[in-house]
Amino acid sequence: MPSILPVLRARRERSLEKQKRNEYRSRGTVLSLGIVLSLVFGVLIILGAFAYADVTRDLPSTEILPRLLNPPDGLLLQPTRVYDRTGLQLLATFAPSESPRRYIPISEQNAQHIPTEMVDALIAAADPSFKEHSGYSLEGLNNYELHPTIAQKLVGTLMLYNEPPTLKRAIRERLLATQITSQFGRTQVMEWYLNSADFGNYAYGIDAAAQLYFGKPADELTLAESAILAGASEAPALNPHDAAQVAIQRGREILYVMSDLGLISTDQANQALEETPAFAAAPPTPPEVAPAFLNLLLAQVDSQIPRDRIERGGIIVISTLDYDLQKDASCVTELYASRLADLPKPAIDCEAARLLPSLPPDVTFADSSASAVILDPMTGQVLAMVGETIQGVETPLVSTHSPGSALDAFVYLTGFTRGLSPATLTWDIPSGEINPNFDGSYHGALRLRTAFANGYQVPVETLKAQMGTENVAKIASSFGVDINNDSSTRPSGQSGQAAMLDLASAYGVFGAQGVKFGQYVNDEFSPVTVLRVEGVDRSVILDWSLPEAQTVVTPAMAYLMTNVLSDEPARWDTWGRQNALEIGRPAGAKPGQTSDGKDAWVIGYTPFVSVAVWTGVRGENDSITPRFPAALWNALMQTASANKPMDGWSPPQGITPMTVCDPSGMLPTRECPNLVTEIFLNGSEPTQADTLFREFAINRETGLLATVFTPPELVDKRVYMIVPEEARAWALSEGMAIPPTSFDAIQAPPVIPFANITAPQLFADVNGKVLILGTASGDSFMYYRVQVGKGLNPQEWIQLGEDNYTPVDGGILAEWDTTGLSGLYAVQLIVVRNDQVVDTAVIQVTVK
Repeated sequence: MPSILPVLRARRERSLEKQKRNEYRSRGTVLSLGIVLSLVFGVLIILGAFAYADVTRDLPSTEILPRLLNPPDGLLLQPTRVYDRTGLQLLATFAPSESPRRYIPISEQNAQHIPTEMVDALIAAADPSFKEHSGYSLEGLNNYELHPTIAQKLVGTLMLYNEPPTLKRAIRERLLATQITSQFGRTQVMEWYLNSADFGNYAYGIDAAAQLYFGKPADELTLAESAILAGASEAPALNPHDAAQVAIQRGREILYVMSDLGLISTDQANQALEETPAFAAAPPTPPEVAPAFLNLLLAQVDSQIPRDRIERGGIIVISTLDYDLQKDASCVTELYASRLADLPKPAIDCEAARLLPSLPPDVTFADSSASAVILDPMTGQVLAMVGETIQGVETPLVSTHSPGSALDAFVYLTGFTRGLSPATLTWDIPSGEINPNFDGSYHGALRLRTAFANGYQVPVETLKAQMGTENVAKIASSFGVDINNDSSTRPSGQSGQAAMLDLASAYGVFGAQGVKFGQYVNDEFSPVTVLRVEGVDRSVILDWSLPEAQTVVTPAMAYLMTNVLSDEPARWDTWGRQNALEIGRPAGAKPGQTSDGKDAWVIGYTPFVSVAVWTGVRGENDSITPRFPAALWNALMQTASANKPMDGWSPPQGITPMTVCDPSGMLPTRECPNLVTEIFLNGSEPTQADTLFREFAINRETGLLATVFTPPELVDKRVYMIVPEEARAWALSEGMAIPPTSFDAIQAPPVIPFANITAPQLFADVNGKVLILGTASGDSFMYYRVQVGKGLNPQEWIQLGEDNYTPVDGGILAEWDTTGLSGLYAVQLIVVRNDQVVDTAVIQVTVK
């Protein structure tokens, strides 16, 4: 029997080899997993490094805070001030007083210092863990508007104010809060915060708040007063002047928190709770210059710099306001509004008020208001703005209002861009779908110029329907006017809103040869109220002194519009001569009104200023027309144009003047009764002769159309306007002369022996080649001719063959080929004799 040892040995070796392979495989798996984990960890480190680099990129320097706050030259120690365009006239200061802000230290080594109670009250109100954390808290990391520590509040308001609230900003805020706490210490952070915090009513810093609300310096504040101010720093609107009871209650709550935190004793809390703080009276509000302008200015600056940062201080705003013009505009508008409401003359007086024309007599409006804006169309800068002035008192409000017909210009402009011209014929006649004109009358055939200049609503509504509202809206939007939100898309403008500034800017484009100037504000290209925003150290924060420009229409198209809007004689039918829209210099003007009579406008411009004025009435039975705001516009336009050149507008390339027939706008004819010079864009000039006026032969006895049989001595030549069928009923009701449609009764003329036609017979039907038979002879015969003309009284004749010098007696006079002809025709024989006597014979036939 063979030994089994070799078998066992082989099995053992195979088992050991398999075990080794499994170990190698396990080691490989572990090694692979380790490599993968290492790679993942490495990637995470790299991504973390990139993320950290992204978060910390352009992180503001912590040295900003000393520059902003440390005395004596800390930028925020000076309040923000707004000046007029010269930089000399102060318009507004964002502070309770004009004096620089006082910086009060915390250290008790200073004679005047912030009381410890104030510091502790702020800790209790804003950051109970102030003395424990490193300047930041992870609380509220997902609430980007929350700043849970005092250091974070300081960083958020002074260092990261221009960054949007995002997770990235929240992380950056916490990094900076840690840095400033580590670098400057908690005491310095607290001192900076208390000297820059907002306590409401532009009281920034604890000393300004103590003086405003308690009439004392900060170092004299009591515990109860400190608690009240600590509450106001957290909610500036709930301050002692604007919400006294809430401020007191909030202060009491903070006292309880201070006691719970061990910052004050129970006795101190009870004593403070028993105190009744005496608030200082709010200082009188100084009269504001241009309050409506300042509101607009702050809104525009806020689009670039947060409002809170502007009000906090350290900024100088140079506005576009013309201070003297603003004073005059306010004075004139207040006088106008007083007259409108039949109130006594206001106490203010100005030279410009003497330019205000008289208002229409015997009409006043107790419940009325008015506002105005003046801007420079060549820069887009607002020079003056008067808020809604009610019964002679100006307010800061500038609301939107229904523009009504004030936006008709964009309907006509749409037509002009599609080949129409100021000379194009339109019919102002009744239409069941369109409200009547404002004057209650209809004016028949007009050029678009006349309809536009007089504000007739039937033609503009007809044109709008032809052009399409969507096309009009597109044109208007390029001027910054939203017609889709506007009444001009609705008959007679009963609803919808438009801003006065937008209208002044839009019409100013025509005065600036088709170019709109301004700046991008909130992604919209708008007129501006700001020239520059600077730090008190004269560093430039925002510079809008050089306007941007957008070409809206061509210079030729802008001139076309201006030529109509500045055409004084064209609007005399409505306004009369020497009216309020005439200011003694070239000026475009567009009145506007709503059919309910509640809103009236005048917007107008020269090459140098654009002025828009609005007047509204709210009385149940009140109704106002543009004749009232026209008086205000006249005075403001003359005031704003003083010392400006008298220049108007010269025709640019692309404009062609032509003499045309009025009102058809077509080439003149002999019948046209009135010729005018019109202007056209190159390529849109008329090429056809006038068809609106035609001459008719009328039997003066019957008043009917003459025929070839009407005795010549009874025929009058009269010119009539050809009225379309849809206007016929209106024309008849207005007594307009309309040509007759019936002809004279036809009576066969007597037969002349030596000049007659015997064939065809009178009223015969003919076709093909027709032989004309008859007689053309007699004494002194020279020659004869035969001619045919269409109709009962042809205006044009066609001769058949040549003049024939051979007499004919009862033979063939001519041959007439009627191929291709149809209808009623006259055949006329003319016999000319040596003694200049002419005999004629006429028959009437029908070609079939």
